[in-house]
Amino acid sequence: MPMNSSSFLRQLSGKEGWKSTSKRWGTGGGGGNWKQMEAGLKNMCGGGGGYNGGLVMRKRVMVVVDQSSYTKHAMMWALTHVTNKGDILTLLHIVPHSSASTSSHCSNYKGSSDSSSSAAHLASSLGSLCKACKPEVEVEALVIQGPKMATVMSQVKKLEVSVLVLGQKKPSSLLSCLCGRSSEEEFVEQCINTLDCLTIGVRKQSKGMGGYLISTRWQKNFWLLA
Repeated sequence: MPMNSSSFLRQLSGKEGWKSTSKRWGTGGGGGNWKQMEAGLKNMCGGGGGYNGGLVMRKRVMVVVDQSSYTKHAMMWALTHVTNKGDILTLLHIVPHSSASTSSHCSNYKGSSDSSSSAAHLASSLGSLCKACKPEVEVEALVIQGPKMATVMSQVKKLEVSVLVLGQKKPSSLLSCLCGRSSEEEFVEQCINTLDCLTIGVRKQSKGMGGYLISTRWQKNFWLLA
């Protein structure tokens, strides 16, 4: 049975296994104890500007993006369903060593950014799209050259990410029978099972079905209405 996003995220808040490493609570900093995280989650689900002791609750949401449509669907889902006013949305585009001319590029969308590389151009375009759709959310893009899993792990820890959102494409039944799970499926599964932050796999359903299939450490292919 499908469930709306707010109900699903509230259900996740009761899972004992989720402990976010994020300590970004607005001006003044502060520790990330469970009461603070619970208040932050209520803010995330309710879509309002939550407060804790006069400080605006703030979280960082990261999405791994590339040129595929399924990562863009995940990006828009994270923007519309997870982020609230004042949150930070980080778009992480990972480039293999063999196909990048620079080791890293970072742009903050408080200003504008121009880059000649296709990777930086993609990240800049997606960041601009997110900023136009939800200007109250701070958007930044990272283009980093390196191994995918190791890069995600290091950035999640370095940036103290609260929620990681990963796009998932519909698996091919024929390829699954012949070759087993794809490398992308294994990557998402590894992130979900090993990272400390809340990690959500998102796959957009077909037009006839509607909504999204959501996977977490506790739920697999859970149907959420849009």
